[in-house]
Amino acid sequence: MQKEIKHTFYFSQSPEEIWNYLTKPELMEQWLMPSDFQPVVGHHFRFTNPGGLTFTICEVLEVKPFTQLSYEWKNDWSKTKTPFTSKVTWTLTPMEGGTELLLVHSGFELFKDLTAHNGGWMFLCNKLGEILKATAK
Repeated sequence: MQKEIKHTFYFSQSPEEIWNYLTKPELMEQWLMPSDFQPVVGHHFRFTNPGGLTFTICEVLEVKPFTQLSYEWKNDWSKTKTPFTSKVTWTLTPMEGGTELLLVHSGFELFKDLTAHNGGWMFLCNKLGEILKATAK
């Protein structure tokens, strides 16, 4: 079984602009979820759903400004029968006319978790693209 999700997205914005949407909670909330994220290695944070319930519990693993960000991603073990721990890595590569954004979400054990997150990431990253297009106008 494939144990990771891997998607590449292309945006016309600079790596610095994309980085802001990956690291500033007020911008993350626009396309991902509300969180208390801080781009500091070792920082523990939570993503919450719009109702305020904890959705995921995370820890920042790596921060290379404008280049790479990774964090451990755990579902809320108290609310699920199939807890898991995985890793999300964002890699930004400058390109002529914009940025390539590579998402790798690894560590899945169950197919249903892999497929659920794959669909979720496609939806969320497309939403990010729409927001970036709207702010470029």
